[in-house]
Amino acid sequence: MIQPIVVGTDGSSRADLAVEWAADEATLRRRPLHVVHAAERWEPDVPFHLAPGMCESLTETGERVLAEAAERAAKARPGLRITTELIFGSPSRVLRSLGGRAEEIVVGVRGLGGFDGMLLGSTGLRVAGRVPVPLIVVRGEPGECRAEVLAGVDLSPASAEILRYAFEAAALREAWVRVVHVWHVPAALRTISVRETAAVNQERLTDAVAPWRAAHPGVGVVEQTPCGHPVGALAERSSRAALLVVGAAGRGPCLGPVAHGVLQHAACPVAVVTAQE
Repeated sequence: MIQPIVVGTDGSSRADLAVEWAADEATLRRRPLHVVHAAERWEPDVPFHLAPGMCESLTETGERVLAEAAERAAKARPGLRITTELIFGSPSRVLRSLGGRAEEIVVGVRGLGGFDGMLLGSTGLRVAGRVPVPLIVVRGEPGECRAEVLAGVDLSPASAEILRYAFEAAALREAWVRVVHVWHVPAALRTISVRETAAVNQERLTDAVAPWRAAHPGVGVVEQTPCGHPVGALAERSSRAALLVVGAAGRGPCLGPVAHGVLQHAACPVAVVTAQE
């Protein structure tokens, strides 16, 4: 079964951008597009009967949002196979439930309803790193075509999955990859030569990238090992990128600080990938 690109929408302007981005992504990957709206019923602390017509109203609103999103995607990419689904439940649960039957999950940076505050609040923290597929948050504003995929790696074993996704995304877009490993010298070790430390990090990065260079010989690569803070370095470079790829790495299911930071400050869409066990 061909897994679709799944995009969550609530009808907001930021969700509209996510739908258009997801339609482009589905076309690049030759996948169908599945548009989802989460209709969340309010569950009070004290049980009471729902007002007459409340479920019908949620359904009617959700179906309208889905129809408008599907129309927008079809206009952006004529011929794309598009399906829609209205699901009752909280946004985080809805997105997690779709992780097993999606190629990727795409959301806007924030919205008005079912996906409000996506990945800037508690909902996103309950999703990123808890789905087995890449989660893309469409940040930034539409503009000129950028021919660069930016990948942030920490050179842990999880970096392989980040590099795999970044090189694949670049090949699809006929873009190059800028791989960035940001390092710093701990205060206790500042007697070590900064030049020597930089050289060691550059060598480690080159070794990590080498297999992916070989697998994608047509993709240009730039390797950088700046000294500083990962979030600042990646956010600064994101203004020139079509996509920023980072790992979800954190303690347990929690989102790591680098992924959390770039999701708030990046100037382009961010793909959060989870290392496969």
